[in-house]
Amino acid sequence: MNSKLSYGLWGLAAFLSVGVAIFSYRLLAPAPFVSPDVLANLFARPWLFAHAGFAATALLVGPFQFLPKLRARRPRLHRWMGRIYVFACLGGGATGLALAIGTTAGPVAAAGFAALALAWLFTTGQAFRLALARRFVEHRRWMVRSFALTFAAVTLRLYLPFGPMMGIDFMTAYVAIAWLCWVPNLAFAELYLARDVRRAAPAAA
Repeated sequence: MNSKLSYGLWGLAAFLSVGVAIFSYRLLAPAPFVSPDVLANLFARPWLFAHAGFAATALLVGPFQFLPKLRARRPRLHRWMGRIYVFACLGGGATGLALAIGTTAGPVAAAGFAALALAWLFTTGQAFRLALARRFVEHRRWMVRSFALTFAAVTLRLYLPFGPMMGIDFMTAYVAIAWLCWVPNLAFAELYLARDVRRAAPAAA
């Protein structure tokens, strides 16, 4: 993948992440409007609002952690932003797990969102552990996985309109999106990481 395409994809991901983050922060305002269907979740209060704040912060910070110039020129800023990102992901994962348990969309959707929350917690925890151990190559690989799961907040919103457009009942589409919003993201991250391993092998040899 050439550098122009890489920066173009990064720019698109950053734009979508920041846009969804800013939109999500509206839930932290006093008396925000929330759909009754969303509030039907058994644990919507208070975990929906906490989840929105944590996930939005992870989306806002995450893309900028992948800028090589920021890591090289401002390592201290990179570390502090990394701590904020990890804290936001762990908070978002824990509250997301509570919301998955409380969903009224049925057991398949609950399983999808619970698996997302657990995978988000695990990948972020691994990335943080490896950073503390100064195993930075492995740390960056787990950060790619973590952000692929963070980005599920974006892909979920991108997929939501397609159900009605295709004549699919909203709840049926939503159950599928509970899995589609993150499994392809993680698969794409693994393909990206595998490509990096293949490119690094000749240099190492």
